[in-house]
Order: sequence, then C-alpha cells, then structure tokens
Amino acid sequence: MQRFKVKGKQFKVQNGKGLIYVLVAVFVCLLLTCNFSLAATAEAKHYTELQLPPLPEIKLPKYERFVLQNGLVVYLMEDHELPLVNGTAFVRTGNRLEPQQKVGLAGFTGAVMRTGGTKQHSADQLNEILEQRAASVETSISEASGSASFDALTEDLETVFGLFAEVLRSPVFAQEKLDLAKTQAKGGIARRNDDPDSIASREFKKLIYGKDSPYARTIEYATVDQVEREDLLNFYQQYFHPNNMILGIVGDFDSKKMRSLIQAKFGDWNRNPGIAKPTLPKVLPANTGGVFFVNQPQLTQSSVLLGHLGGRFDSPDYAALDVLNGVLNGFGGRLFNEVRSRQGLAYSVYGYWSPRFDYPGMFIAGGQTRSDATVQFVKALQAEIKRIQIQRVTPKELAFAKESTLNSFVFNFQDPSQTLSRLMRYEYYAYPADFLFRYQKAVAATTSADVQRVAREYLKPENIVTLVVGNQNAIQPPLTQLAPKVTAIDVTIPGSQPQVKN
Repeated sequence: MQRFKVKGKQFKVQNGKGLIYVLVAVFVCLLLTCNFSLAATAEAKHYTELQLPPLPEIKLPKYERFVLQNGLVVYLMEDHELPLVNGTAFVRTGNRLEPQQKVGLAGFTGAVMRTGGTKQHSADQLNEILEQRAASVETSISEASGSASFDALTEDLETVFGLFAEVLRSPVFAQEKLDLAKTQAKGGIARRNDDPDSIASREFKKLIYGKDSPYARTIEYATVDQVEREDLLNFYQQYFHPNNMILGIVGDFDSKKMRSLIQAKFGDWNRNPGIAKPTLPKVLPANTGGVFFVNQPQLTQSSVLLGHLGGRFDSPDYAALDVLNGVLNGFGGRLFNEVRSRQGLAYSVYGYWSPRFDYPGMFIAGGQTRSDATVQFVKALQAEIKRIQIQRVTPKELAFAKESTLNSFVFNFQDPSQTLSRLMRYEYYAYPADFLFRYQKAVAATTSADVQRVAREYLKPENIVTLVVGNQNAIQPPLTQLAPKVTAIDVTIPGSQPQVKN
C-alpha cells in the first residue's frame, strides 16, 4: 500500500486502479482551489482593441535548381513530412497559340496525351497501374501554358515517375479517345447557356478583347469538327521538347537519387534547337464603352459585369492596385458596405483590378441583383468607381485593406508544393524569383495617396463596358436609362445541335 498527501488530504493506493482514482482526485482538488479572480475581473475587449504581433518573416524552403544538357530546367524541394512525392512540368504552349479555325485543339491535345495512353502502355494499363498504387498522372493545356503532373507514394516513386515520363515523351493520341473528347466538348457547347454567370463571363471577354481574340474566342461545333488526330500530333511535336519545359518536384525523396532518376528518364530526350519563344497576339480594347444585353426570359435576376482592359502583374503600381482591391472588396469594403448593406441592391458585389502575367488583364466589377434593381445597381457601381478616384481613402480603410492583403500573403506558403509552383511560374513568365517579396514590401509601403493616384490613373469610367444578362421584360426601369443605345447580343449556339450520348 502507498500513501499520497495533497493539500492536507491523505490518499491510500493498493493497486493501479486506485492510482487512477488518486490522480483524478488530485486534479479535482487543484481545479477547485485555483484562483479565478484574475479571469473574473478581466474586462472583455472589442476586437479592434486587440494588439496583434507583427507577421513573422516568411522564408522560402530550401530548394535547388539545375538544367540538364538538353535544356530541361529542374527544381527540387525536399519535404519529408509525409511519404509523398508530387511533380509538375510546365510547357511553354497554350490554347492562345492554336489556329482560330481549330479552337479546342490545344485542350484536346492536353487531355488525350493522358487518356490516349503511350507507346509502352495502353490507357487501360496506365489506369490500372496507377490505381493499384493510389497514384495519378494528369495532363492539360490551358490558355497560356501546358502542364503535366504526378502524385505518388515515396515507395512507388520510380514506377510512377517512369509513367509520367512516358506520357510526356511518347503519347500515342489514340483516335477513340480523341473521338470521346470531341463528343464531351460538344456536350459542353450544348449546355453553355444554362448558367447566366457563365454567359456573362464569356460574352464580357469578347466585348473587352474582341470575339476573335485568343483571349476571348470560344470553342464551337465547327471548330471541334475541324480537329483531327494529325493536328494533335503536330501541336504536340511543336511545343513538347525538354528545352521548352520546367520540371518541379517536391516531397519525400533524396535529391541525389532524384537527380539520377530524372537523368535516366529525361536525359536522352533530344532538345529542339529550332524552337523559339512564340509571338503573343497583340491586345487592344475591342470596345471603349457601351451597354450590352443578353436576354434570358427565364431569369428572375440579372448578372451584371462592367469594366475595361487592364494591365499586367509587372506594373510598378501592382501593389497599390491590389490595396485598392482591398478597399473596394470584402466584408468592410466600400462595395459591400454601400451597394449591398446600405442600399440592399446586390446578392453579391465586387470590383477588381485583375492583371495577367504577360498580357493585359481587366478591371472588372459586377455582381447579381434583382431584375427591378438592375439599373440602380449599375449606377451604384459606377458611383463607387468614381468615388474612389475623388474621395481619399481613410486611414481606417487603408489599414484594413493593407492588413487583409498582408495577412493573406502567408497563404502563398501553406505548403512547399505551393511555393515551388510559384517559383516555377515566375521563371516561366521571366519574373524575378523574389517577385512576391517585392510585392509584400510594396504593399506595406502603400499610402492613401498611392491608392487615389492609381485609381485616377488606371480606372477609366469613361471607357467602361457594361453587360447585363437578364430578363428584358422584368428589368424596369429599362437599360436605356444607362445609355440611349443598348446593343443586344445573340448567344444562339451556331450550327445544329447534335444528340449528346450519355
């Protein structure tokens, strides 16, 4: 038998079970005798009075960059927290480089690279091997780049990486998989007018960039029918070369062994000495004003977009423009407070300076509103755009916008793969590797005068294009109160509508 004395009380213990009772009793004694006077007398503070420590300095994880003799750029970043490895290859291509009469070609190439199998493994064999290992290999081509990626357990790395290399180096573009992709694309075309927000986004890009611009043109039945398997092969052969790619791998691996594996799988892939950086299409505003309308009689609300051509991330004023976004948007932002909360005109409302890496983006504002509030909603947005040009941002607004922007900055570094992807993307677009940190410092240095200056310089109320997707009969007062001429947009899908097979 053992004896314990706590706070003047004696406890006897004869076995292990008794010891548990003693520990519980000790905890209760301590809890009951704790002094809660400080907690009881402490006054609750409003959240605005809380003193928060400054954000810690963010540092990039350790990584290495090297280039194979064939020109393949490689980034490696070890992360041993979990037994996982993932990698991504960026390819300098994009659907903006496909011929206008064959819109959809790049997307088909990116999809069928993976679904069509390789010279060594059929599509079914690839799927089976990957499914057995809970791994994946995916490929796609978007507007301004192509990508291929893999995910694998550490123990399966060599096998999965080998399949990843096969898909990049020796796809066969099986005809039946192309046929399936084209059928699925036609199904998407048939359904593209089902969502009013999708209509608004698609048609607004055409109004800003022009309907034939690579940044706005849309896939149609006719362009799908123009694409043949030979086109996929030619598009692939034009852009998929080691000296036109950046490969990044992050996860649980040894860098020395990973180097050897990369050399074994990609080292003998011949470079293309004739490949050149493509000439990007010139961007000019298709419209510098006007009100446009898409009639959708079934709708009970309007989707509204307004804006004009914008700029790029490498603008010296990008940070100040991002702070301007913070002043306009979010809970506590001017648009939310005025248009949604005070006037009650919107279900959602926003206004962003939205740049791109290597071509002009847009300034775009909008939201959803009741049909009978459409004109008032547009006028309220216009008024807020003008107000931010003439009414100096208050210290409270500036602090809110800068703190929101800087606090969200840490989410760029939630995991190593996110950080590595950003480094690769900066190299892809020839941006400095420390671009994000330069931006962080510039945000911190932004003043209210800077915000007003960029609002006056970059926002062009006189050039704003306005698009409304809604029910013409329900929009009262009519849109002619915004402009004497309202241009109707016909969104009828060209060509006969085929039968879509399930």
